[in-house]
Amino acid sequence: MTSRSPFPWVSPLLYGAVLVAGTYAGLSGLGDTQWGLFLVGIAALFGTDLLEARGVSPVVLLVVRSALFVAVAVADGSGLSRALFVLGPWTAYFAFGRRVSIAVAGAWIGVAVAGWQWTAPQWYADRDRVADLLMLALAMVAAVGMAAVASAERAGRQHLEASRRDVARLSAAAERNRIARDIHDDLGHHLTAIVVLLEKASVFGDRDPDAAATALADAERSARKALADVRRSVGDLREDRPFVLAAALRELVNGRVPVEVSGDEAGYPEPVLVTLYHAAQEGITNARRHANATEIGVRVELRGSQARLVVSDNGCGTPPGRGGFGLRGLRERAQQVGGVVDLESSPGVGTRLIVTVPAAAS
Repeated sequence: MTSRSPFPWVSPLLYGAVLVAGTYAGLSGLGDTQWGLFLVGIAALFGTDLLEARGVSPVVLLVVRSALFVAVAVADGSGLSRALFVLGPWTAYFAFGRRVSIAVAGAWIGVAVAGWQWTAPQWYADRDRVADLLMLALAMVAAVGMAAVASAERAGRQHLEASRRDVARLSAAAERNRIARDIHDDLGHHLTAIVVLLEKASVFGDRDPDAAATALADAERSARKALADVRRSVGDLREDRPFVLAAALRELVNGRVPVEVSGDEAGYPEPVLVTLYHAAQEGITNARRHANATEIGVRVELRGSQARLVVSDNGCGTPPGRGGFGLRGLRERAQQVGGVVDLESSPGVGTRLIVTVPAAAS
């Protein structure tokens, strides 16, 4: 267990200063230092810090330290030991809170007044004693105030550390979601294409060997692309060259799906273009895998204020309310760049996946 104070060096530093001052006063004849009581008291104060670190009750520590403060103050010939009393409200603040700290400060002031009243009934007529009382009161106020600031600083650091842990946890979750979306969008698309091509090769194997061979070659290319995408996602590798949406879409469809891109990509940040690319992936994959579409089209309109992508097919359609991980991940991607995803579909009519993203998204 560590010290309850966020600045555990304060007490030992003050003990050491009192030890040096009292020793100097006693050796130089500037004060009457009672060596035995003084040195034992200082050593005992150092020992209380060790007891605090071991988890001794703070109530016991407060009582023991208070008695030692009085003993050292009586034995010290330098008078500096009176500064030890500020450690009462200082340590009490971290152990018990603000109210107890203020009570301890008031108690020390009361003890000083009672002591002077006992030893010098007319103390209030002595300018030096009145000044000492004012200095003691100011020292107590300063001790409580500094303890409050130190406590708030410690709470702030703890809150900051908790916030950092939350940010790290959320960042890890976001990264896992991103990787999951990438695997679904990239790998899922290629695997769907491979399945379709292998089925085509199986069907045309005997009737049209050339078509079957072409399908197998296309399947091999899709498998290689899938492997490259997996390596990129796992290794989080990024190419230095800028992302070009039109070229990426044409490479994606490989001539099997018509793609129409109008407008200038230069006014759009890369996250927007990548989102549109993944939307096209999702739309084409769903059309092939679930809708049994025979015709698929991709159209991208890069206008001045917003970009719009439409993937349409003539498949069997999607019942209202249906949508798996891919569509959910696509909506998340679009939201991150300020976009929206609409799905127009009905059984027997076909499907239109529409993604709209503002040009100013970041």
